[in-house]
Amino acid sequence: MVCCPAASAAETQPEEVIVTGSRIRQNPVDAVAPLQTASAADIARSGEVSVADYLQRLPISGSAINRSNNASGNLGFPPDGGGIGAGASEIDLRYLGSKRVLVLVDGKRWVRGSSASGVSGAVDLNTVPTAAIERIEVLQDGASPIYGSDAIAGVVNIITRSDFSGAGFETNQAMFDEGDGYTQDYSFSFGAGAERSRAFFAASYTRQDAVFSSDRALSREVVYGAPPGVGASGNTPQGRFIFLDPRGDFDGDGEPDVIDITLNNGVLNNGVTLPNYNPNNPASGDFHAFGTADRFNYRPYNYLITPSRRVNLFGKAEYDIADNVVFKFTAAYTNRKSTNQAAPNPLPMGSDAGAGFYLDNIFIPANQRYNPFGIDLDGRSNLITIGRRPLEAGPRIFEQTVDTWLVSGTFSGDLHFGNRPMFWDVSLNWGQNNASQLGHNIFNSRKLAQALGPEAACVAVPGCVPFNIFGGQGPNGEGSITQDMLNWATFTQSDQSAQELNDIIANLSGDLFDMPGGAFAYALGLEYRKETGSFTPDPVVQAGETADVPALPTAGETKVSEAYLELRAPILGDLPAIKRLELSAAVRYSDYDNIGSDNVLKGGIYWRVVDDLAVRANYAEGFRAPNIGELFNTGSRFDSNINDPCSNYVTNGSATVQANCAALGVPTTFTQLNQQISVQTGGNENLQPETSETWTVGFTYNPTWAENASWIEDLTFDVNYYNIKLDDAIQALSAQIQLNNCVNTLSSLFCNGIVRGPGGSITAFANQLTNIGRIETDGFDWTVALSMPEQSWGGLRFQWSNTYLGGYKEFTLGPNGLEPTERGGIEVGSPTRGYVRYKSTLAVDWLLHDFVTSLTLRYLSELTETCPGSVVDAGLEASLCSDPVNLTNKMDSRVYTDLQVSWTPSAFDQKLQVAIGVNNVLDEDPPPCLSCDLNNYDGTIYPVPGRYVHARAALKF
Repeated sequence: MVCCPAASAAETQPEEVIVTGSRIRQNPVDAVAPLQTASAADIARSGEVSVADYLQRLPISGSAINRSNNASGNLGFPPDGGGIGAGASEIDLRYLGSKRVLVLVDGKRWVRGSSASGVSGAVDLNTVPTAAIERIEVLQDGASPIYGSDAIAGVVNIITRSDFSGAGFETNQAMFDEGDGYTQDYSFSFGAGAERSRAFFAASYTRQDAVFSSDRALSREVVYGAPPGVGASGNTPQGRFIFLDPRGDFDGDGEPDVIDITLNNGVLNNGVTLPNYNPNNPASGDFHAFGTADRFNYRPYNYLITPSRRVNLFGKAEYDIADNVVFKFTAAYTNRKSTNQAAPNPLPMGSDAGAGFYLDNIFIPANQRYNPFGIDLDGRSNLITIGRRPLEAGPRIFEQTVDTWLVSGTFSGDLHFGNRPMFWDVSLNWGQNNASQLGHNIFNSRKLAQALGPEAACVAVPGCVPFNIFGGQGPNGEGSITQDMLNWATFTQSDQSAQELNDIIANLSGDLFDMPGGAFAYALGLEYRKETGSFTPDPVVQAGETADVPALPTAGETKVSEAYLELRAPILGDLPAIKRLELSAAVRYSDYDNIGSDNVLKGGIYWRVVDDLAVRANYAEGFRAPNIGELFNTGSRFDSNINDPCSNYVTNGSATVQANCAALGVPTTFTQLNQQISVQTGGNENLQPETSETWTVGFTYNPTWAENASWIEDLTFDVNYYNIKLDDAIQALSAQIQLNNCVNTLSSLFCNGIVRGPGGSITAFANQLTNIGRIETDGFDWTVALSMPEQSWGGLRFQWSNTYLGGYKEFTLGPNGLEPTERGGIEVGSPTRGYVRYKSTLAVDWLLHDFVTSLTLRYLSELTETCPGSVVDAGLEASLCSDPVNLTNKMDSRVYTDLQVSWTPSAFDQKLQVAIGVNNVLDEDPPPCLSCDLNNYDGTIYPVPGRYVHARAALKF
């Protein structure tokens, strides 16, 4: 008996659409490039309210800044020219860096991020409204020939919702079991359509509260597991005073002795009663010799999670101008307010301070009312370092306000040439980011020097108050620096930055003639893109008067005209062992106004052996033009954790190191004052584009035998191998490698720009971005998806996603030219960045009636780090480093367990959904990291310590 008419071929043929990685319409089942897709439901199951936080959970993600790895005021500007990105969240693929990932929204570029702390080369994903997302497509392949610059590591294409009917409300609430980090998210969406028009609107508000470093055992001390003071700051609340006293020569060498002392706790220096200092016995009376225990723990002032508030508005509309012409309009706005915090502004001064002109050359006369030493202290002669941490001023607080706009208008349609369809679209896209940042409790070094100098000169200036750098916290801990002193010496820093995108794109696609496997298809187009960016630090900072991180303005623009052609030729089809054999190719030509022109190619082969099995291989040339920050950054500082080989070199150094450190003028008694060394990085207008070659080979197996099994609904295997070679990588030479090479070789190639003070400390470290490096990386991705039909006990779905990093070689300049360093399985530490060998995520859903119970297991393999110099200098390598002989430490693997239960009652027509979950059910802490810049763990890859409890309610009506 025939129940219904047979479906026509046209009705059974899957609709051809544009899939990320190609401009040609195609059956998504036959996607040539490796593609990973995540739905809005996947994001909801994770408990994350930010698209960036969700993406960073994926195995293919690398290390990127996020809500728990954001370091305003602590470290300065990262050495890549891109700025801090305070309060932002980015995405990294293949560990190649966020700037080598192209972020699209509905197939169009999104404006780069801006946080009033430099000119970023990456997109801040916090500006993309989560409430508007339908799915996310992650292309695991190079795509410069299709999309242009930046698509070397891959493409993240965020597809927004297109359901233009009904309304919905959703809220997410979450917090840690410690009672902190409260997160709330509210969103409302509405869609409606008429005969010729459709519209969709979404609005959301997200609030993320802070988690402090002091609230977790892992992050309370500077070095986890070490006694207090190890690795901590030499700028202390009691002050550290290192100077030459001409009145004493206890070692009988005929030279003044180096005094290194600190004020005893409880001693008050108020200018009336000065502390008792005895030049014949400096470490006596009210002072004692400075030791490790006197160092200052700055960790409790830091955040584990950056607090922020976001308002996102998103709207899109379509209007059918004619039967085959549609106008689409999209607009988005985001306002972000975020805060970063750091310990009170350190005040180092003296010849070894490296703190800028005013503090390095400080002069404090003997008769300064608070000077207890009875001698002039002069940074140009006898003052090596004073290090004071002014707790009285309070922590440095950095408040960002960022406004992001995006407007896009597209005309699209289709026409026929003979009986061949042709699809066309023309779009104009504009985006802008404006950011401002206020920095509170920052010291003005010029005013501070004036207040510490000759008193007559100070009081002659209205408002100047003599400053007490020598007093500690006093017996009651109230501190010796008064509010009048702070009013003169501090200022509120105001920084600005902006980025703008103007993009015009025209595309034409269709097919020309039939081939044995299908139609010969094409896509071609033109694009003109202009990007501008600027960073304007506070005038005090520009003048070199800040006692905090210095910076200079950045401003510039790039313009590019491009053309591309993409072809697809299905040369064979419907043959034994060749269900479909297709060749594809693409070429893109780019002409930049400031760096010249270039072209890149791509070729691929797709072979569907049988219905069950498809094999693919692709080769793509990549291209990344230097961004505005890399080209035009006029100078910024990064405070990197660096092990100085000359620290305690008489005891710890080889014969070569001992001889070379002595040749560099480093005293035999030198011990590194602070683990952080300031490195000055500058942009370079002579930079050339990075180029790459990417090979990918993979297969998809969807066995039909599984469909015939009663216990299987669907089974899919997807496996991919990638190999990427990146040439002319834009980077500054690693400061640690450069310093090691300088000490080992004394070559001017490495020692130029490194300046040491008379006490041995590095006071200047100049570096510049160049096309110096090369990167070679390869690895495997594989996914297994299994669905089982629902039985009386329910149904099961499994998704197992994996990434294995086979190798990651970073080539940098060494004594013998470019020399490789294997990063796979290594934690770099500064800047914090871990190259995990193996990541795996297993998601299991149990469906029973109206309930879905989801279990997610996330595995990250072990990492190895270099033990920091602070641990070695303290003699703790045997107790803290897993391999004290080679001075390395193993950070153990981790498994994180997440659980969620959702309820979608059929009584409400499935228009209501309620879910509750716990991430990190077993309360697994990240592996301690001895070398990491922040909080003793790598926040770019591991979650914040603690159980994360979240609840969600969604209503459609």
